[in-house]
Amino acid sequence: MSGLDHLFENIVAGKIPSYKVYEDDLVYAFLDVNPLAPGHTLVIPKKKYETLDKVPDETAAAIGKVLPKIARAIMKATECKDYNILQNNGSIAHQVVPHVHFHIIPKPSKEQGLGVGWPSGKMDKEATEALLKKITSGL
Repeated sequence: MSGLDHLFENIVAGKIPSYKVYEDDLVYAFLDVNPLAPGHTLVIPKKKYETLDKVPDETAAAIGKVLPKIARAIMKATECKDYNILQNNGSIAHQVVPHVHFHIIPKPSKEQGLGVGWPSGKMDKEATEALLKKITSGL
């Protein structure tokens, strides 16, 4: 267990100070202490869920409802029109704190904010159709 395991729970409980941007019964949002750009904000469920697939539908809907609202407020405050929403699940996918969180990262210039490289890759038609069938059968 690392020191990051309960970081966000301690922030929500007020045991660790934060710059609160938003709060309701299910969701808490605060400015990132190591921002990639001014206004970089984290939006989290108050209760700890390690990955997005473990978040109950009601909590996921609450996050989905407020993400655009918070993003609009950040973009207006920073006078920035471009931004990224980032959410990682699991250590291999670069999740550092094991508590679901969404980053809202303003992108004021090419130099500031999130830098993303996207490698290209293709699947053949047969593999794509087989994967699609597996995915849709699980919904």
